[in-house]
Amino acid sequence: MTINGKDPVLVVVQLTGGNDFMNTIIPYNNPVYYDSRPTVVIPQDQVLPIDDDLAFNPNAAPLKEMYDAGKVAVVQGIGYANSSRSHFRAMDIWHTCEPVKVGTEGWLGRTIREIDPQKENVLTAVNIGRGLPRALSAPGVPVTSVGDLDNVGLMTSIEERERRDKALDMFKKMYAPAIGSGAVMEYLAQTGSDVYTGADVLKQAPAMYESDVEYADNSIAKSLKDVARTHMAGLGTRIFYTSHGGYDHHANELKSHPQLMRELSGAISDFFDDLRAHDAAEEVTMLVFTEFGRRMRDNGSGTDHGSGGGAFLIGERVNGGLYSEYPSLDPARWLNGEDLDWTYDFRGIYSTVLDQWLGLDPVPIVDGQFEQLKPFARG
Repeated sequence: MTINGKDPVLVVVQLTGGNDFMNTIIPYNNPVYYDSRPTVVIPQDQVLPIDDDLAFNPNAAPLKEMYDAGKVAVVQGIGYANSSRSHFRAMDIWHTCEPVKVGTEGWLGRTIREIDPQKENVLTAVNIGRGLPRALSAPGVPVTSVGDLDNVGLMTSIEERERRDKALDMFKKMYAPAIGSGAVMEYLAQTGSDVYTGADVLKQAPAMYESDVEYADNSIAKSLKDVARTHMAGLGTRIFYTSHGGYDHHANELKSHPQLMRELSGAISDFFDDLRAHDAAEEVTMLVFTEFGRRMRDNGSGTDHGSGGGAFLIGERVNGGLYSEYPSLDPARWLNGEDLDWTYDFRGIYSTVLDQWLGLDPVPIVDGQFEQLKPFARG
């Protein structure tokens, strides 16, 4: 499967901490929303309406513009049964597609194994960020991870080894309590040396890059610029992964969440502008996800862990619009008496991307058959 002769590329952006979906895609004409959130609420006259029921957060104007251009699919009510409210466990479930038992392979690790079974390219998957996302890990699957593309080229071999060792140690500390030190050490033994194997090759990407797009000075903008530079260097990367942190809004949400929305939507818009200017956008689709939504009622200054979140698919080949069903705001239908319920299994969006975008059989990767959406334009 190719797009204009090019292999399809998937960029995954993780919103770490549990993004408040209700304050991202806002039910701005529903009185329950305002009654439930006397403090953490977006005034009706400030939102960016999609239709008579839903609206974008006013701080996500660049994303709304892309939505109006038909490039953003909003997946509503995404989640799974018996949603975990633990950051670690919830993210682990999203990374491994194992909501009942603890998984030992990431869904993207399995994907990489299907794309490059002979391990011919250590840059088939690139993580921009610290450590090793569980989603990318699978025994025998090489992954390249860099925290900052500009600094990689300036580091000595000793500094690179120290950084690699710190990343591996972080991975070990994060995952050993959940899956056991044996499984972690097995993974490190087989693939740990590949974490920075591709760093030498990646050093050339910044030198090959020229652009008139000025990315903002924040972490997600810098990360997506690194994704753009690597993609446009033509190094054969098919899977990119990066994260945007800070979404755990237990307090001061009205201060922190708007800033995150501005950073995220601005970075995504600049990223796709950059790709389009270099004739490198058609083959790229972005998946934006978070581990869970927030509770219906605010806590006086923020919102606590909940469910019924949302995700986005973004790209030139995406048929924009609203997908799945926004969870009911009727208090009688709240999950656990305080959460939005989920309406669409997260493994369905993975299956959609794997089957319809990457051309892979999703069943062995997500461990089952799940309802797919139809978000991709043909031709």
